[in-house]
Amino acid sequence: MKKGLKIAIIGSGSTYTPELIEGLINKKKELPLEELYLMDIDERKRNIVGDLCIRMIQAADMKTKIVKTDSLEDSLKGADFVLAQIRVGKLPARILDEKIPLKYHLIGQETNGIGGFFKGMRTIPEILKIAKKMEELCPDAWLINFSNPSGMIAEAVLNHSPIKMMGLCNVPINTIDSIRKQMNLPHAYVEYLGLNHLAWVTRIEQDGKDYLQDAITMGLNSANMKNIPTLGFSRELIQTVGAIPTCYLEYYYHKDSKLDHCLHAEKCRAEVCLEIEERLLQIYSNSELHVKPEELSKRGGARYSEAAINLVDAIYNDKKEVHVVNILNQGAIPFMGDHDAVEICATIGKDGATPIMTNYHNEHIEELMHVMKAYEKHAVKAAITGDIDEAMRALMINPLVFDHQAAWDCFHELLEAHQKYLPQFAKYLKKNQ
Repeated sequence: MKKGLKIAIIGSGSTYTPELIEGLINKKKELPLEELYLMDIDERKRNIVGDLCIRMIQAADMKTKIVKTDSLEDSLKGADFVLAQIRVGKLPARILDEKIPLKYHLIGQETNGIGGFFKGMRTIPEILKIAKKMEELCPDAWLINFSNPSGMIAEAVLNHSPIKMMGLCNVPINTIDSIRKQMNLPHAYVEYLGLNHLAWVTRIEQDGKDYLQDAITMGLNSANMKNIPTLGFSRELIQTVGAIPTCYLEYYYHKDSKLDHCLHAEKCRAEVCLEIEERLLQIYSNSELHVKPEELSKRGGARYSEAAINLVDAIYNDKKEVHVVNILNQGAIPFMGDHDAVEICATIGKDGATPIMTNYHNEHIEELMHVMKAYEKHAVKAAITGDIDEAMRALMINPLVFDHQAAWDCFHELLEAHQKYLPQFAKYLKKNQ
């Protein structure tokens, strides 16, 4: 009989955490959860969210030891799985990421453009610290990360740490389910490839037939996410691309419209999220509540529990299931490097992820992926070293920035605004103050 599991949730004060708990409850027969460590440095959120999680698990009659803590070391020691969902600087930092770029007519989004760049600068060093501690305290554990920007973090960890790690996002599971329903192909293999928040559906196969061209001819749109306003893709755009774009590609294919929306919105998305989060915390504080509230669906994290906990289940129980994850390419996409972190279908079992090879070739996708992978590599170097030149090289490659003067000015304002969360840039800041 397998020993009981220890799972650590790092960033457990997130209002998404009840999604994960619901997933663990739904899988309680498959995943013998012996210990659950809920780690967060925010005492208020750790207690409010943690107490709801305890009530949920008790209501499910699970005999699990649950520990709320601010100790990373206690959480990691002997863990089997580490689920990371951290937000350095919390939502007030995201508000700055979104609003400051607008002064320079740049998109500031949580994962895209210069806003996503700065979230990466704050988050990558902290995730690498977690990875370093895992080497010491739980070297055999799996790190499942869904902190954003998930793809850039995977690029950093998979190339700078020996720990076992996969990046995860809820866009693929929603996209694939949406396409199966729209095409009335419930058992289709949906080939999903790209980078995190820069991905396409490139095959829809059932019973030996590929229905991709049918979907392209229809002008099929994939699932929209509640956390981003969507315009949808025209039939002409989809035919030009030659694949089905996922929703975040609107930031590239409809850049001007996205910028215009942000410039004229009464509130940025982060301000809306802050209001939703506070309402959720008030709801969570009800000591009679012992289930995930419906209001959580407004936060944009639909099906995270299904994606994350099914991934844990597939590893732990060696299920050999297909999931979409952020892992090293290892030859799966022929035009990308072996050590490029990509978002791709993979078979998941006890030994991790085996990427599913694809012979798909599309010049447009190849060219855009190469540009954005170059951006990610420069950004990761900047996040680790604090090298300003690497930061500017990243931003000058990114299609949502490009302009050097705007990049330079916005970079320095955001650097000043976030300086307490960016110690790698301390020498540069001190030199220029």
